[in-house]
Amino acid sequence: MWRTLLKYGLVAGVVAGGALLATMLAFQGQPPAGGVGMALGFASMLVALSAVYVGIRHHRDVAGGGVIRFWPAFGLGLGISAVAGLVYVAAWELCLVLADQDFAAFFANSMVEGARSKGVDGAQLEQVIAEAQAFEAMYRNPLVRMPMTFVEIFPVGVLVSLVSALVLRRPRAAR
Repeated sequence: MWRTLLKYGLVAGVVAGGALLATMLAFQGQPPAGGVGMALGFASMLVALSAVYVGIRHHRDVAGGGVIRFWPAFGLGLGISAVAGLVYVAAWELCLVLADQDFAAFFANSMVEGARSKGVDGAQLEQVIAEAQAFEAMYRNPLVRMPMTFVEIFPVGVLVSLVSALVLRRPRAAR
């Protein structure tokens, strides 16, 4: 089971991390405007995390003789998702190095500019600026940034693991 977990977790992580790196290179280190970046990111996560389904099915068919119960399937899916999440975090850290851009400052400035474009001013704008500065300081700490990055992909992995375990617990599913 460990071999399956690592193999499919690395595949999912490399696909999601590779998509992250490719997006970063395609947009020259600048996050895409609007929700395009978020849509690309979550679409690539879903594609990458299809390795969870494939990994559980492989384990069921090879090691389980065509049968797997819900909890072992769900646990395997979570393990694959966790490995994928760790690779994704490493890819994001690489992106931060390669982009040669201060992402924390960029994001904080985006928060302030977004508030200004909505007409926020006075004390409310000062509050947004203070929150942006607090975020910027917090995001510079890798012990905060890395778990935040992991939480981007892992909940998607939990959902894919849940659905995959529910589908694959049936012996005739997906043959």
